[in-house]
Amino acid sequence: MSKTTDLRKLKMLIFFFHVTNTIIISFLPLYLKFKGLSGTEIGWVLAVGPLASIISQPFWGFLSDKYRTVKWVLIMTIIGMLIFSILFFQMNELIFILFFAAFFYFFSSPVGALGDSLAQRQADLLNISFGSIRTWGSIGFALSSLFIGQLLDLYGVEFMRFPYLIFGTILLVVAFQIDDIKTTTHEQTVELKDLKILVKNKPFIYFLLIMMLITITHRANDSFIGLFITELGGNESLVGIGWFIALVSEALIFAFAYLWFKRDRALFFIILASILYTIRWILFALSTDPVFVLTGQLLHGLTFGIFYLSSLDYVTRIIPNTLKSTGHLIFYSVFFGVSGIIGSIGGGLLIDHFSGNHLYFVLGLMTVIGTVLLIVYKLNVKISK
Repeated sequence: MSKTTDLRKLKMLIFFFHVTNTIIISFLPLYLKFKGLSGTEIGWVLAVGPLASIISQPFWGFLSDKYRTVKWVLIMTIIGMLIFSILFFQMNELIFILFFAAFFYFFSSPVGALGDSLAQRQADLLNISFGSIRTWGSIGFALSSLFIGQLLDLYGVEFMRFPYLIFGTILLVVAFQIDDIKTTTHEQTVELKDLKILVKNKPFIYFLLIMMLITITHRANDSFIGLFITELGGNESLVGIGWFIALVSEALIFAFAYLWFKRDRALFFIILASILYTIRWILFALSTDPVFVLTGQLLHGLTFGIFYLSSLDYVTRIIPNTLKSTGHLIFYSVFFGVSGIIGSIGGGLLIDHFSGNHLYFVLGLMTVIGTVLLIVYKLNVKISK
């Protein structure tokens, strides 16, 4: 990648992706509820996205590494995302919703991962904080959640398809403007057989497996916090405000990462974030009013912000340079894919048969187990920390 890459365009790309992604993450469960789906059925639909991403993210990441381009892979995925979003939003029967959701997520799920991979590479190249670039995604997420929440409260959640298509089109225009990865001619072309290098990387595989105990809880919260807020008496506007609070705290963590983050202490920050996740979920489990949940959203930056930034940096340092995009998208498919399937299905069942408070109590127990295993991993891992 050239050092002259325009960071402004890259920041715009990440900003507008998260503007569009906010609409799906924050309000799709409410949209599906409007369509008449139960909590369990909503969980199945939300699980389709992570299931599709398990296939799509390594697939698009491998193509990016093989043909040494992020830009054109991004453009292809965004075009597919827009086309299938139109079809997805038109469906009313569960079987068709599931079918078109799979295609929609196949194209949409790699967009954020490729953007973050590009940002991480650029940050390493220029010796700047990845957080200083990624914070624009959080800003986009925060502003979109607040604005879209107010909009849907006014016009109804069924209106969400229109801002999604508008901002998605802007994202496509920006993607055409970004600079692509620049590689040297002596770099070896990546082949399918090279993937075994990642499979045999024990620190990488063990970390992903342990990380899932934390990321499952994060994804379950992503899927059901909107329903939990409404269960406690809130509305769409309050859901938007809740996400706004969370994303402002996240943006601050990313923006000031250069002050607190030390690469040689990545695992320490990962464990710290896991402990804070436990505190956050227990606070939610004890909540009886949506105001308490909004207050707990202040911890989002200290949980997801620290955990994601530290984990991505850690993974970047334990995978080969020639397989960066592939490694990043495998990490992303576990963080948001596999974890999303388990979190969505399991969370939907708990919401249906018990309550949101019971869901968050279970999430708290999972993060306790994950934290203990991360400490054991840190004490035994055989690479530079």
